[in-house]
Amino acid sequence: MLRTGENEHGLKKVTDLTRWIALAILFIHYYYYCYTAFRQWGFTAPLGDQLLAKVATTGLLNGFNYSKTLALLCLLLSLLGVRGRKNEKANHRTGIAYLISGLVVYYASGFLFWWPPMAPDWLAITYIAISITGLLLVITGGTTISRSIKQRLRNQVFADEGFPQEERLLTDRYSLNLPAIYTYKGRERNSYISFLNARRSILCMGSAGSGKSYFVVENLIRQLIAKKQAMLVFDQKFPELSLLTYNHFLRHQKDYPPGTTFRCINFSQLELSYRCNPINPATLPDLSSAIDASKSLLFSMNKTWPGRQGEFFVESPVNLLAAVIGFLRRFEDGLYCTLPHAIELIHQPYDKLFTILQTETEIRTLINPFVQAYEDGELETLNSQMASVKIPLGRISSPELYYILSGDDFSLHLNHPDHPTVLCLGNNPQIHEALAPIMSLYIDRINKIVNRPNQYDLGQVIDEFGSIRATSVMSTIQTGRSNNITTIIAVQDYSMLKTIYSREEAETIFNIAGNIISGQVSGETARLLSERFAKTFQDRESISINSGDTSISRSKQLEQSVPPSTISNLSSGEFVGVMADNPDQPIRYKSFHSRIINNHAAIKKEKEGYEPLPVVGKGTREIVYKNFLAIKQSAQDIIDAVLEDILNDPAKESLIVKK
Repeated sequence: MLRTGENEHGLKKVTDLTRWIALAILFIHYYYYCYTAFRQWGFTAPLGDQLLAKVATTGLLNGFNYSKTLALLCLLLSLLGVRGRKNEKANHRTGIAYLISGLVVYYASGFLFWWPPMAPDWLAITYIAISITGLLLVITGGTTISRSIKQRLRNQVFADEGFPQEERLLTDRYSLNLPAIYTYKGRERNSYISFLNARRSILCMGSAGSGKSYFVVENLIRQLIAKKQAMLVFDQKFPELSLLTYNHFLRHQKDYPPGTTFRCINFSQLELSYRCNPINPATLPDLSSAIDASKSLLFSMNKTWPGRQGEFFVESPVNLLAAVIGFLRRFEDGLYCTLPHAIELIHQPYDKLFTILQTETEIRTLINPFVQAYEDGELETLNSQMASVKIPLGRISSPELYYILSGDDFSLHLNHPDHPTVLCLGNNPQIHEALAPIMSLYIDRINKIVNRPNQYDLGQVIDEFGSIRATSVMSTIQTGRSNNITTIIAVQDYSMLKTIYSREEAETIFNIAGNIISGQVSGETARLLSERFAKTFQDRESISINSGDTSISRSKQLEQSVPPSTISNLSSGEFVGVMADNPDQPIRYKSFHSRIINNHAAIKKEKEGYEPLPVVGKGTREIVYKNFLAIKQSAQDIIDAVLEDILNDPAKESLIVKK
């Protein structure tokens, strides 16, 4: 109904009339039941008594509380028409308290007539005062309720109603599941984060302390091993993940094929490490593989190079190292094809190095610019080219690294059908700058080798992916699903990817992951994540208060289900993300915002009972240093042997490089 001026005026008249009727009934009640006092005060008259007798015949005064109740009802009716200024601070609970206490006082005042006798005038005064006090409390309560806002705006500091999420436990051969709890419309509900199609890769993000490793990475490793998959685990803070992987492998070893082995590579505790040659000639079928290995190593050493591919001073060092690896791959059937031997050869004098490299026809085109610069006397340019490869490689020229990199205790073909391998790459954050290129080379070579059809199921978990550079992982994410490879990469922040990889590569890694789970991140990462979540209709309310009315507006707006501010304020163990499904098992609610449930007591007990990593190596300081010297001597022997062969063959005299 429209609220016109006439309607307002008419409502006010009805309200006033009802109020006067209530007061009149109440006055008649007092006059009738306190008649003796009124007579003492001289307030009675014959006409009033006659009117009172007429009123009594109507039945209004038949019961003591009948007239009081009728007066109260009329008064409450008058309050319904009161449209005073609404007050959001007015509390309806306070109004109800006033109302109830007023009713109690209002009706309890009648007990005065059954108390020990007292003077009629004092009885009347006390009764009227108490009952009016009760009436005023009732009026106060009714007014407070009428001025309170029935539908208040939600009072939370950060209003978040949540959104419906997948609660079913969805499983198949390759699924990974995390039990969780989420909040929807103020109620906590049990759910599962079901990475039903984990082979489409899982990108896990979260700043330090967000619970990324404890709640996500460790649980996924447990499940991958329970599913009897071959494993590659990059352990950034060795031996945390390595201990977990090893002990769960022991628990499920009987379920693996008979030839399955556990291997660990670590450059700090050599007694725990196996030796493995990442450029074993058996894994380098052609020169392009040598170029890939060279790029992987040098690009991880020089963080600015990935964005400068194609430039002269970037491609030249790559070609030189690839040429040396290509030469060693062919020399004596690859007997000396190791990274330490390649480093030692590169540090040989220019004329000797270029001469022996020219003996391999396949790599002559790679070293031709170096040979030409040397023969033309352009030593300044040549020195710059050589320094750009010598200096970074010199940082990894140490006896410990040479010892691990020059052995062949096992193959990097981790998912070989006949003898799968569970491999842990142990990093040391204290010497991370030196180890990162080596770790990058290992991971790159493994991904080149394992991503092929008809192999054993493989899961790879690369923690702190932003600390290494392994571009072949992108190819595995794109095509590894068909080869049953599950890739899980963990990174603290999107900006870390851009530090190691080019911007285009970082965007590719971020965008091609089918499953995403993230703890607390902020800035650009939170914004990009928020855009991955579907928008939902959110309830919105607004209240407009004026002197005569209050209007409440309700609407639904399409907004981000998980805004960046929410992602930036996640607690430890609280995660948001998106799940990928299968064609035959669709997931209706792919987005989630929940808290992962971990049995902390059980996990603590499990870790306390871990078996230590096995001691497998005999890398004493003496043996390691002898190996170091032997490699240096081998490089010199290679030079001498090839030069002697050239000098003894007149047909090869043209291969000698000299100014």
